[in-house]
Amino acid sequence: MKQILIVEDDDAIRAELRTLLLANGYEPVAAPPCDLILMDVNLPGDSGFTRCRKLRQTSDTPVIFLTARETPEDELLAFGVGGDDFIRKPYNSAVLLARIGRMLKTTASDTLTVRGLTLDLPAMRAVFDGRPVELTRNEVRILWYLMRKELCTRDELIEDLWTNGMYIDGNTLYVNIGRLREKLSQIGADGFIRTVRGVGYRL
Repeated sequence: MKQILIVEDDDAIRAELRTLLLANGYEPVAAPPCDLILMDVNLPGDSGFTRCRKLRQTSDTPVIFLTARETPEDELLAFGVGGDDFIRKPYNSAVLLARIGRMLKTTASDTLTVRGLTLDLPAMRAVFDGRPVELTRNEVRILWYLMRKELCTRDELIEDLWTNGMYIDGNTLYVNIGRLREKLSQIGADGFIRTVRGVGYRL
């Protein structure tokens, strides 16, 4: 899983970025080494520009500047100090993810991780604490959907599975959820899927 360092002094924005990265298969980290850095410019102490210039003396880790600065001079300076991309705030989440994916030459949806549980889509398995378990196509799709949303209704899950070529109704969903819970329990991920009575499921 690709690790991304968020250098941002605004707590709300940092939390928002962390949630976005986790939901799309990246691991936010608090310090290098990492695979990519999201860097604000206006920081206490050294600016993002100064930090990037210092970083370039020892590392070629990709740096995406994410900043409220918007002048052409700021953008030129960002590239001049070794930045790899420049995105203005307020940012568009889809655009930011696309830029990150391009920079890392990876597909963010190949893996997803929530609270230490990783879903490996190509391998069709879940991994927790280094322990893997194989999943069926339905189980992979259900877990993928749950990991991308804070709360999933039963109807949303059924519709998603139906549109992806997997026939499923309410009873079948209930059975699949039960089997998925059992498999996650086998690798120590007990209680990850929680029932929201009268609504659906959440992690």
